[in-house]
Amino acid sequence: MLQHPKNGNKLFLVAVYNKDVRSLVKENQSHSFFDDFWADVQNHDICAKDEDDARTLLADKFPPAQGFVIKEIRPA
Repeated sequence: MLQHPKNGNKLFLVAVYNKDVRSLVKENQSHSFFDDFWADVQNHDICAKDEDDARTLLADKFPPAQGFVIKEIRPA
């Protein structure tokens, strides 16, 4: 995180992966758009008001309809 949370937001640590990529990698194939590293859990920081807000922001950046799964969200 390159900046401190502002306006009452809190910092959350999130773990996300892509289930479609994970499934393809297990079969020694690659996704047509997403890199193979999305088969593994990727950790990110996000500033949000609360966990629900963090989930909403994450859904915009990592859409569940495109195979992304939030494994964990926890306060930093």
